[in-house]
Parts: sequence; C-alpha cells; structure tokens
Amino acid sequence: MSLTVNEIRSKFLSYMKEKGHAVVPSASLVPENDPTTLFTGSGMQPMLPYLLGQPHPLGKRIADSQKSFRSQDIEEVGDNRHTTFFEMLGNWSFGDYFKEEEITWMWTFLIDELGLEPQHFYVTCFAGNELLGVPRDTFSAELWQKLFAQRGIEAKISETPEAGMREGEKIFYYSEKKNWWSRSGVPANMPEGEPGGPDSEMFYDFDPDLSKKIHETSAWAHEACHVNCDCGRFLEIGNNVFMQYKKTASGFEELPQMNVDHGSGLERYAAALRNDSDIFNIDVFDEPKEIIENLCDKKYGHEETVTYAMRVVLDHIRSATFLIGDGVMPGNKDQMYFVRRLIRRAVRFARNLGITANFTKSVAAAFIDTYKEEYKNLEEKREVILSEMDKEESKFRKTLENGIKEFEKLATGNINGQDAFNLLQSFGFPIELTEELAKEKGLTVDSAEFERLKEEHAEQSRTASAGKFKGGLGGDSEMEVKYHTATHLLHEALREVLGQSVQQKGSNITPERLRFDFAYGEKLTDEQKKQVEDIINDVIAQDLPVTREEVSYEEARARGAIGLFDDKYTDKVSIYTVGKETGKRGEANLFSLEFCGGPHVEHTGVLGHFKIAKEEAVSAGVRRIKAVLE
Repeated sequence: MSLTVNEIRSKFLSYMKEKGHAVVPSASLVPENDPTTLFTGSGMQPMLPYLLGQPHPLGKRIADSQKSFRSQDIEEVGDNRHTTFFEMLGNWSFGDYFKEEEITWMWTFLIDELGLEPQHFYVTCFAGNELLGVPRDTFSAELWQKLFAQRGIEAKISETPEAGMREGEKIFYYSEKKNWWSRSGVPANMPEGEPGGPDSEMFYDFDPDLSKKIHETSAWAHEACHVNCDCGRFLEIGNNVFMQYKKTASGFEELPQMNVDHGSGLERYAAALRNDSDIFNIDVFDEPKEIIENLCDKKYGHEETVTYAMRVVLDHIRSATFLIGDGVMPGNKDQMYFVRRLIRRAVRFARNLGITANFTKSVAAAFIDTYKEEYKNLEEKREVILSEMDKEESKFRKTLENGIKEFEKLATGNINGQDAFNLLQSFGFPIELTEELAKEKGLTVDSAEFERLKEEHAEQSRTASAGKFKGGLGGDSEMEVKYHTATHLLHEALREVLGQSVQQKGSNITPERLRFDFAYGEKLTDEQKKQVEDIINDVIAQDLPVTREEVSYEEARARGAIGLFDDKYTDKVSIYTVGKETGKRGEANLFSLEFCGGPHVEHTGVLGHFKIAKEEAVSAGVRRIKAVLE
C-alpha cells in the first residue's frame, strides 16, 4: 500500500531531523514583509533572507513543508499534474553542507526511505557557460552516476538531451535556462553582487513503455523526447539548488558561504509512489472526490470532460480552503480577488457536472478533515471557512445562471467587445469568465474592444478631481504600478523584436499579472519571446530612471512618443521616459518614450524578473501576452 501524503511529509521531516536540521512550521500563504508578491509561491520564498546572508535563529540546517499557492496556474488546472495549491518539502544549508551530502541524502531518502524505483529515476545538471566563466557541474553528475552504479545501474551522461534520449542515459546536462537559479534568472540577467548557482533536478518516469505512448500522442510528437519535454511523460519531483557563485564586474567568483536550497513536491512524491502520473488520484483527494461523485452521479476518470471539471473543482476548493484559513476572504482586491475567482470557477465547473445546489462547504469540510492534524488553523477556522465558502457560492449562483443564459444567446458566433462589456455591467461576468466560456465553444472574444469600452466607461465615471488614466490598471497597489510600468517596457521590446508596426490594442492589469494586446498577425516563436524577455530584463538590470513630464500634444508626437493617441487628450499631455533622453529614441540610454498618465515606478530596478507566461491570439490580427514579475 502506498504511503499517504501525511506519512510522506512525516518521513521527510523526520529524516532531515536525523541529519541535524531544525524543523520549522510552514509560513503563511500570505507573505510577511514582502510587498513584491501576493502569495507564498515556493518553499524557498520564506527562506530567501537567510539564503542571502541573514543568520537563521535556529541554525544552519533547516527543514519544513511549506504551503504554496501559484495564482498564475489557475487556467492550467484540469490536466493530470497542475494544481494551484501544493506543499513543498524543503531542506536548507546556510553555509554548512553542500553538494555531496545533499545529493547523497536525496538519493537515500527517495530510494531507501520512500522506496521509489531507481530505474525510473532521472536527473539533470548544469552544463556550464564558458563565456560567463561558470564551469560545468561535473561534480554533481559524477556523484549521481556513482549512486546509480551502487544499485547496479549503468547511468550514462548525455550532453545533448534535447536531441533525444538514448538508451541507458540517466543524467543530462542542460544550460542555464533549465539548471541555474538566481533571483534575476539566467546569469546574463544578474546584477553585480547577486548570488546564484547551478541546480540538479530530479525526474520520475512512471511507466517507460506507457510513457513513450504519451509522447507519441502529444502535441510534441514531432520533437525529440527528453526529461524536460512538455509532453508530460516525465514528472519533475524535486530540485537541488547549489548557491555557489556571486556575480562580479569581471564574471563570477565563488561565494565564501555556499548554500543549499532543496525543494520537492509532496504531492508529486505521492504520485510517484503510486506509479500513477495523475496527481488527483493521491489520497488527499479521495474523500472530497467521493463527495463530488455522489453529488453528480458521475465517476472520476470515466470521461475526459467529467475528469477535467472534477480536477478544477477539487483544486480550487482546496486552495480556497487554505487561503481562507490563512485569513484571505473572498473579495475584489489583491489576494481576495483570487479566493473569489477560485470559488466561482469551482461553482461553474460543478455546474458542468450537473451540481446545481450549494456544495462547496461540504467539499471544503472534507479537505479540513484531511489536513487538520498538520494544519491546525484549518480546524480552528472551520466555521469561518465553511461560512465564507457558502456565502460566496450563494452570491455567485444567481449571477452565474442569469449570465450563462445571456451568454448562450450571444454565442452564435464570436463575442464582440460590446457584448462582453454588457455581460460585465449587467450580469457581473468578469472578462475571464466570458473568455473561458467562449473558448469551450471554440469562439473568441474581442477583448481589445472590451478593454476600450471598459476604459471609456471608467473615464466617463471619473470626476475631474479624481481623474487619472489607468490604461488597463484595475487599482494602484504597488504590484499594479509595477505591472503598469512593465507594459511600457513590453510595448517597446515587442517593437524592437517584431518591428515598429506593432501597436498596443489594450491592456489589463491585476496585482498578479499583466495582460497586453497588440496588433501582430503571427504567433511569436520561442526565440522571439526569449528576445523580448531578455530586452526587458536587461532594462530592469540597468535600473534606468522613469520620469514624467507634461508637454504639448504636438511636442510629444514630435519627440517620438508612442501610445494610444485619440481625440480624448487635451492640449497638454503626460509622457513617461524610461532612461535618459537627449534626442531621439535610442540615444543616451533612452529605452522608451510613451504617452501615459501613470502611475509608474521611479526606476526599473524595483520591478523584479519579467517572464512571459502565455502568448496567444484573441482576434484576427491581434495577439495577447500574459506576463508576470517574479
């Protein structure tokens, strides 16, 4: 019988305690003293101050199981492996042990303590970068090779994994895109003084014969399969980061204090032990899944659309349960917005299953029972959690039924911007919900027109004293201001990579991401997206000043300012400059000059690391980018 999630967690923490680690409780899902992010999205996040040099009060060896929530994965949920909530098992060395101990301990824990099959196990290591003076991590690769050999497995090392795996290969060298960690991403983006280092990731192949069929029937069947292939054959179960270097003016030098940062997915361990790649078949979902099956009289796994909907419901209610348990109530702003969206999406997908009566509190209660021994705050706040779930569900059901009826009337073809805006105004349907419903029917939504109408309405509603242009900005929180500034960098970077004909068609900003629509007729290649990211992250690394000035409309155009100009602007306009301007674009470190009323950050260095999360078509000749600042 497979170990339960609670048993695996306990085994890991006990094992690390035996190795001299102080075991600490999970931090809250709402970060303390970190204004750069809304949620705790990884096990490393609460440990960052200590990885950067601050002494930990409990010593140099720490271990925990950290609750994590990634809001950017909401729309990815529905497959067999994506969840918005998860637990990260972690252990850290702050200037104590290093690669040999960490790799050996992980092997021993996974193979001996948990009982994973070594022949299904694969690892990756850092390939090095000669231009930057960072060597290949041969130490880690050769140590893994010795550990395999001790079990009678000849583990070959591959230097070109993306060309396809060959028989007997177990260890793979990848570039800094895959096997390097720093706050700013790849080595080229790191500012001087920032620490970083190679990492060694661990993968599991559930059933080699069956898994090959997974690749052959996937969208990546025309590409060579390797452990980092997107086909879903391999599941990354953990990562060992070795913070070994510091960037200097002349390259990289070794840190006087080298750190280890290990994180593994608890749920992924459980799936590997079951030899079942479906995360939703692990034990923590058993009771909640049974409740949903009884309510809809359908069985999980018997039909693709049913299974998809159940996964969304299970994930979203679990996440909302934990978030409310950490004090985040459903609402319209910041973290509260995501709790509301989770509950409402769960209700909508339950409706697809035929569940029309309130049900969320019964499923939430099952999750509380499953986790209450480890996370006692869930039991302490049981009544609050169940009450908030039920209230939010009741509030949304009337909106949902009326809105869907209206949507069905409109869904005889693609949804225009006016209809999408009416669904928001009259039925409380957020644009994300309209887009999801349209996508399910193979339709598109004119989101650019929707954003124009929404902005026009906001402009009309604004009083003269409070008037300010938001440009898709839903509020003026610190993160929204950062994302607003990032849209300007994105606009200019797209023009550099794709050509000056690229034109903004709309934007939408939440505290968790930016969405940017632009006129362009083709799908961006991976290389183009990477170029855009690199340009923006280089501007961020330069920490360029962002300045505002008021000039005449004619002067703004004469100086080359770009933006959505139309007749609503008065004689005096506000322009923002990123970098220092002496004349034309590109001179004296000038990056962009754009018409906008703000608000913006004062210098680019505060933005963090820019990453494109998704690029897609929204209508004929209009593309959309969703991006995050990490």
